[in-house]
Amino acid sequence: MHAVLNSALPIFALILTGFICGYFSVFDKTATDNLNRFAVYLALPSLMFVAMSKITPDQVRQFGFLGAFCGGSSITFAVAFAISRIRGRRVANASIEGLDAGYSNVGFMGIPMCLLVFGPESAPASIIATLFTACILFLFAVVVVEIDLQKGRSFWSTGTKVANALLTSPLLIAPVAGLCIGLSSIKVPAPFESFTTLLGGAASPVALVCIGLFLAQESVVSRDAVSIAKLVAMKLILQPAVTAFLAFYVFTMPPLWSHSAVILSALPIGSGPFTIAKLYGLEAGVTSGSILASHVFGVLTVSLLVAWLA
Repeated sequence: MHAVLNSALPIFALILTGFICGYFSVFDKTATDNLNRFAVYLALPSLMFVAMSKITPDQVRQFGFLGAFCGGSSITFAVAFAISRIRGRRVANASIEGLDAGYSNVGFMGIPMCLLVFGPESAPASIIATLFTACILFLFAVVVVEIDLQKGRSFWSTGTKVANALLTSPLLIAPVAGLCIGLSSIKVPAPFESFTTLLGGAASPVALVCIGLFLAQESVVSRDAVSIAKLVAMKLILQPAVTAFLAFYVFTMPPLWSHSAVILSALPIGSGPFTIAKLYGLEAGVTSGSILASHVFGVLTVSLLVAWLA
């Protein structure tokens, strides 16, 4: 419980700060949009670049951990996506809901929690989980959204628009550049590393403050409650259950890696989906409500898992 609260309370404080600022009109809706764009175009790409530039070949060779954590996230994404489509949502909206269900708060909450619970030996597992969640899963959702939003155009026009949107997106350029640097062992110049580290450090707090601002400025209507409940249940129950099955019964890995996979998959929803939902104007109310609710209920569910595994 101590580890969970240490990680969760700062998140609640940031969301509450944004809510108070929005409620008392310290920031208006235009300011909220601008803050979100800052997170998407500057802070989040910098965070991705820094994380990817520090990856080592050894860290990507834990195939059992990769299979368990990535499998749990991907299956949960697919289930949420399918349910959303069955309910009549368009592909872009369903992609955002899939991202909500499969996107763990591994960067802001997972890394410090694993260090507290399992010690410094768990750092590589947290980093790999962060890379997959913030880069691969995140970018996959962006690709699906872009393809759906360009639907109705010719194949050539659609392909050109999607390729242009992705190849000029800092959310793709930054992690790919970081990956190339990390795997090639190129040393990032100290001034540039400091610059990207400082800028990337703003990603999580700005995104969380934006969530609070959105909750104060927009009403999360009652019909969203069903979607929020389903997404939170899939995030806090389905994803860790699938990951645990894969980690303990399908793949082989050291106990530290299997336990880390389960804990990381059980974390509440990260702020990444909200930045995309707000940017595209898709499911922002559902996403912000799901993030908040998942952190409230996650204090209990994650505490139970930590007590069992630690």
